[in-house]
Amino acid sequence: MKAVVPETSKGVIYGLAAYTLWGSFPLYFALFEGVPAWEVLIHRVIWSCLFLGVVISLLRRWSPVTAALKQPKKLGFVLGCAFFIALNWGVYIYAVETRHVLQASLGYFLTPLVNVALGLLILGERISRLQIVAVVLAVVAILYQFFLLGELPWITLVLAFSFGTYGLMRKKVELDGLSGLFVETLLLLPLGLLTLAWLSAQGLSHFTDSSYSTLLLLSSGIVTAVPLLAFAGAARRLTLSTVGFLMYINPTIQFLIALYVFHEPLSTEKLVSFVMIWIALAIYSWSAWTGRARM
Repeated sequence: MKAVVPETSKGVIYGLAAYTLWGSFPLYFALFEGVPAWEVLIHRVIWSCLFLGVVISLLRRWSPVTAALKQPKKLGFVLGCAFFIALNWGVYIYAVETRHVLQASLGYFLTPLVNVALGLLILGERISRLQIVAVVLAVVAILYQFFLLGELPWITLVLAFSFGTYGLMRKKVELDGLSGLFVETLLLLPLGLLTLAWLSAQGLSHFTDSSYSTLLLLSSGIVTAVPLLAFAGAARRLTLSTVGFLMYINPTIQFLIALYVFHEPLSTEKLVSFVMIWIALAIYSWSAWTGRARM
C-alpha cells in the first residue's frame, strides 16, 4: 500500500507539469513575433519529428514504430491524425500571434464536450441526460456569441473540433502517445522539408535571420515533446478521471495569460459565453464522476 502513494504523487506532479506547460504555450509562441504561423508550424513538425526520434532511440521504443510503418494500409488513420494535429497546431499558433488567446482557451474548454458529441454522433456511444444538457448548453454558448456579438468564434471551433477529431481518430491507432506523435510528424516531414527548402530558395525563410530565431525555431521540437513525456508519466500512474480533471489546468492558464499578460478585452457578452461553457463542463464532470462512482 505504501508503494502506491508515491507513484500517485509522481503522477500528479507529472500531470501538473504537462498541463502547466501546455497552458503556458501562449508565452512561448508569442516569442515568434514576425514569423508567420504556418512557417512556425513547419519548423515545429520538422524539429518535433527529429527530437522525438532521439527520445524514442534513448527509450528503445522503436518496435511499435517499425510495426506501424510495416503496415501501410493502417497508416490512413495516422495520416488523418497528422492532418488534424497540424491544423490544430497551426490555428493555435495563429491565435497567439494575433492575440486571440481567449478564443483559444475557450476552444480547449470546449474540447471535452465536443468529444462527447462526436462519441454520440459518430461512435454511437450512449451518454447520460446530464451530458446531453452539457453539450446543448455549450452549443447555446457558441450561438450566443454568434448572434449577440455578430461573430463566429472560428478559432474556438476549429481548435475544439480538430483536437476532438484527432482524439477520435487516435482511438483507431494502436500506438502510444509518444510513438503516435512521432509517426504523425514523420508522415508530415517530407512536406515540411520541401516547404522549408522552397522558403530558403525564395529568401523568405526566417530560420537564419539571427541566432535567436534559429534557436527559437529549433526549440519547438523540445517544447512539443517535453509536456508529452510528462503527460505519459501521468497517464501511467493516474486514473482517467484524475487526468480528466487536471486537463482543465491548460485552458485556465491560457485564459489568465490572455487577460493579465496580453490584456485581451473580455466583454460582458464573451464572459457570459465562458460562464455557460464552465457550467456545461461542471455538469459534464459531475455526470462523469457520479457515473464512475456507480460503477
